[in-house]
Formats: sequence, C-alpha cells, structure tokens
Amino acid sequence: MPQARPPQAGATSSPGRVDPRRVRTRAALISAAQSLLAEGRTEVSIQEITGTAGVGFGSFYNHFEDKNELWSAAVAATLRAHGDMVTALTRGIDDPAEVFCVGLRLTGRLQRAFPELTRVLLNTGLAAIMASQEGLLSHARRDITAAITSGRFDITDIGLALHVTAGSMLGLAALLDSNPGLDAGPLADQYAARMLRAFGLSQPEADNIATRPLPDLTATEGAVS
Repeated sequence: MPQARPPQAGATSSPGRVDPRRVRTRAALISAAQSLLAEGRTEVSIQEITGTAGVGFGSFYNHFEDKNELWSAAVAATLRAHGDMVTALTRGIDDPAEVFCVGLRLTGRLQRAFPELTRVLLNTGLAAIMASQEGLLSHARRDITAAITSGRFDITDIGLALHVTAGSMLGLAALLDSNPGLDAGPLADQYAARMLRAFGLSQPEADNIATRPLPDLTATEGAVS
C-alpha cells in the first residue's frame, strides 16, 4: 500500500521572504539524499531519509512530492556543484577547446578530491544525468558549442557530443573509483587529449593543451560540504 502523505504545514513566513528554516531543511534532505545515492541506497523509506537528514518526517512533504523528486533534486545539486567548480577553475581561459579540456582533466582529479560527489553520479546513471541538464552538462554544452562556433571543433551534432562526453566521463570516474591506486592526473590528461582529438584537434595540439598547468583544486574545497 502506498505510504500516506501527511497534510502540508501552513506557511510560517511573510510573503516574499525566505524562511531560513525551510532552506536548512531542504538542504539537509538533499544532503541526505546525496549520501544515500553515493552508497547506492535508493530503496529506503522516507522515514530513513528524514532520519539521516535529522529533520521531522512530516517536513519531507513540505519540499518534495515523493522520493523520486528528491533523488532528482540531489542529482541536480551534484551536477551544479561539479559544474560550478569547473567553471570557477576555468575563468580566464579564452580558448573554448582548452576550457572543455580543463573540465575533462579536472573530472579525474575531482573524483579523488570529492569521491562522494562522483559516486552520486555513478550510482545515478547516464540516462538520469542527461535528463537533468543541470550544471555540469549545461557547462559542457556551452563549451562544446563555443568550440564549434569558433572553428576549434569539427563536430556537428551537439547532442551526440554531449552523450559521448558524459558517458566517457562516467567511465573515467568509474575506473578511478574502482581502482584507488591509479594516478588520476596522468590518466585524466590522456583521456582529455583523446577527446580533443575525437572532436577535431590534431594530436600535437591536443597533447599540448592536455598537459598545460592546471588551476589549484584546493581553491574549491571550502565550497563542497
């Protein structure tokens, strides 16, 4: 029998004002969902979710219709966090092909720096990630489009390019997650160079771009809980 939904509580703040308690509760629920997704635990009760979040059971329905809506919000928040980190670290780079390359190179390094974030995406799967179109994917679309417009990439189908990019990034993240002894940096650089070549750059140029100095990842650590 479906779990009965409690009545929603009435609004407690004035119109136009954000209730900080609601913001904290929603953030706690999303954080709990990210932790559960990272562990591959989606067959859990709402009571377990709210217990993990440290909030009241009834408060769940003030923010989400059901668990699926919460999982989607958790994936979207993860993609935004990942995408925002990459965007912050690529500011000041003018060449869209290099911006795209840096994002790919950072993917492997982010797996080592923030493994739980990466496991959320690994346990979600490609279809759900592509359906979200949040953060990381919107940034990749922007960078690929800019590289095509400027003549840096010779591909024509952006949708195909996005699927190839997202799928290969998940593959790299899965390889690193299952092999903690691998050196993520050189592997990610080799992967990025291959992707640049697939999208139209010559081998010498791709290798050159994929071995340039990278921004310092520690600058993003305070932005991720």
